[in-house]
Amino acid sequence: MRRREFIAGLGSAVAWPVVARAQQLPPLLVVGVLNFVSIEAYADRIARFRQGLKDTGLVEGQGLLLEYRSADGHEERLPVLAADLVRQKVAAIFALGGDAAALAAKAATSSIPIVFATGGDPIANGLVKSLSRPEANLTGVSFYSDQLAGKRLELLRDLLPRANPIAMLTTAYNPTVKPALNELAAVSRAKGVEVVVLDIKSEQDIDAAFATIMKQRIGALVVQNDAFLNSRRDQIIALAARHALPAVYAYREHTLAGGLISYGTNVNEMYRPAGVYIGRILKGAKPADLPVLQPTKFELVINLKTAKALGLTIPETLLATADEVIQ
Repeated sequence: MRRREFIAGLGSAVAWPVVARAQQLPPLLVVGVLNFVSIEAYADRIARFRQGLKDTGLVEGQGLLLEYRSADGHEERLPVLAADLVRQKVAAIFALGGDAAALAAKAATSSIPIVFATGGDPIANGLVKSLSRPEANLTGVSFYSDQLAGKRLELLRDLLPRANPIAMLTTAYNPTVKPALNELAAVSRAKGVEVVVLDIKSEQDIDAAFATIMKQRIGALVVQNDAFLNSRRDQIIALAARHALPAVYAYREHTLAGGLISYGTNVNEMYRPAGVYIGRILKGAKPADLPVLQPTKFELVINLKTAKALGLTIPETLLATADEVIQ
């Protein structure tokens, strides 16, 4: 054999195992993340979602790619973003930030598995027909938060029995508004308190809503669980503090940020099982065989520092039922 031929043959022999190993690498898994608001606003929740993926052996950047699509609070963008993920033939879609993202994903595909994270009632909002046996390609987690609007109003009345009227910040485009308002109306009738509903469509509407609250001498505020309102958490809490307005929120993270009271599930913890569901689906499980998960506990969190700044004394009976008191 000539020397040149021997060297060429040696080169091929050395290169062959490299090529073979490359061909044996598992294919890249791509998961679409469809968010009604921004990834930045949901950074903590996305981190818990990634932990859930990791629990099933899937790590972003190690054979797994997360394709993020954010509507930044503009519902009309969601169908386009969902269709884009479908065109990319992602292996699954995680829809978060409220029912609007999940509904857009459902409308875009009946074959790609979808896992949702929502605060509303998945049956009433048309996502699934059954919680125990979801239909077709959808399953997920529900925080059961929107159904607690009436309970939050009760908490405000226990704290401020003379507050009347009480305002509610809401977003009319959110499909969960109607059941939340129904819950609120039932409690308001029972408690004999008027509720003023203030519809928010944009960031500017929040400032205008607080101006209305001050003008009408409204005594307290219920902030609806809503992806857009949650993304404006700091703005709402700051305005409530500036106007010395007691307010109740849906999640613990609001109270930690300076809100007075919150009542609801630990929403961040609910994102981890959503990641586990995506991992199980990518490994062969069918969405229809995975029941929609719901919380088993609701937390009452009270911020005493905020209460003191508002000149409020929290009743001992309310403190005794709190799951957490922030000093």
